[in-house]
Amino acid sequence: MNLGYKLLLSGLILSATSFAHAANSDANSEVLGGTISGNLTFASDYVFRGESETMDGDVPVVQGTLGWGNDDGWYGGVFASNIKFADPKLEIVTAPYIGKAGEFGDSGFTYDVMVFSYLYPGASYSNYTELWLKVGKQFGQAKVQLEVTPTIDDWFGVDGWQGVNYAIHPSYEFNNGVKVSGSVGYQDLDGEGAEGWGHWNLGVSKAYFGLNFDLRYHGSTVDETHKVYGTQTEIFDDRFVVGINKSF
Repeated sequence: MNLGYKLLLSGLILSATSFAHAANSDANSEVLGGTISGNLTFASDYVFRGESETMDGDVPVVQGTLGWGNDDGWYGGVFASNIKFADPKLEIVTAPYIGKAGEFGDSGFTYDVMVFSYLYPGASYSNYTELWLKVGKQFGQAKVQLEVTPTIDDWFGVDGWQGVNYAIHPSYEFNNGVKVSGSVGYQDLDGEGAEGWGHWNLGVSKAYFGLNFDLRYHGSTVDETHKVYGTQTEIFDDRFVVGINKSF
């Protein structure tokens, strides 16, 4: 990662930390009718729908989010992470997002609608945007969330490729604070030469001293016969990922 991208990532992370501390210093403080929050994550890899975003875990990741939200459920912010691909220009992703979350009346069913744009400084030809649609329901200490996430423009900038991710995200939190969560999904991909794949993960997390620790196993259905990734299946290998997260 070159110096410019390091400074960009560091600036986003430091901004998230600074603004979050400022927001938390006064419980009644507001910014445009809402509050600022942030978080930092350090992890052994960045796995997105079964794919290592760091060339098979070649480098660890530092991720930061600076967000804003209000009591009506509107929210927005920006996410940033270092990445590593065969294309040397793909060194960082920054992702502005905006959305609305809430509940369907008093049904107990929740919704979350978000526009999330993947921007790659120095490699704008790979930029694309998704519309995240989620519906969830709490069942005591268990929760189930359904996701349908279509692309709004060409997937990863590939002309004519369109994608839709379908997934279910179950979780259960025990009385001692240990949380077990997972995901099973299928990334559909349409277009000339395109092919989708299945992906899943299962992990356990627990908060200690203000830090959240997460150990997660990721897998996918990609093998050497896959039209898109058949020659680079190593980035889809099953793997464990260890992460530490701090929210502000």
